[in-house]
Amino acid sequence: MTRDPADLTTADYLDSAREMTAAGRPYLAHLLAEEAAQRIADPATAAAIRAIYSDPTTTRTETD
Repeated sequence: MTRDPADLTTADYLDSAREMTAAGRPYLAHLLAEEAAQRIADPATAAAIRAIYSDPTTTRTETD
């Protein structure tokens, strides 16, 4: 089912972020969580969301 992005709620974005994390897609989870954080008025809550879904490109470590 296709949705109009304007109709999506913060909860929709967070649910999708959880699904992407479970599917092993951390960057998509980060992008969805960032969108959710931008929609939240409380800075502390937004910061908590950003901490949970940090950017995987900045926390990634290379292994040999």
